[in-house]
Amino acid sequence: MDDRVKVFERAKELLLGHDMVGFAELWAVDGTMEFPFAPPGRPRLLEGREAVRAYVRDYTDHIDLRAVAHEVVHLTEDPDVLIVEFSMDAVAVGTGRPLRPGYVAVITVRDGEIASYRDYWNPLMLDEMSFGSEEGRTHG
Repeated sequence: MDDRVKVFERAKELLLGHDMVGFAELWAVDGTMEFPFAPPGRPRLLEGREAVRAYVRDYTDHIDLRAVAHEVVHLTEDPDVLIVEFSMDAVAVGTGRPLRPGYVAVITVRDGEIASYRDYWNPLMLDEMSFGSEEGRTHG
């Protein structure tokens, strides 16, 4: 299996296992996570594994990811870059409301670690997950 795909497959396992520490460990020490469509007041760039760890540490307090609902993997000509479109079946922890967040991720893998992860998610999802206000979110 392609190393880029292995890293993405591992990321999904960790997300579905609610292992956010393990998920953050996939990043290189100097890896980044970007959210180009982040609304005002939300981070657009996380620099370094520790920043990713701090950002995701309470993620499962807000959303319970349960299954991959849809996935299309695009291998690029750049041997380090993978583009993935996917959605997940989930539940908003605070309300019990079912969700299906969708993502497009551009992932750069270097030496088996994530060097860059650009997450083109829908920021309107924040209201559905009770991330609509700062009171509903403690980090990020």
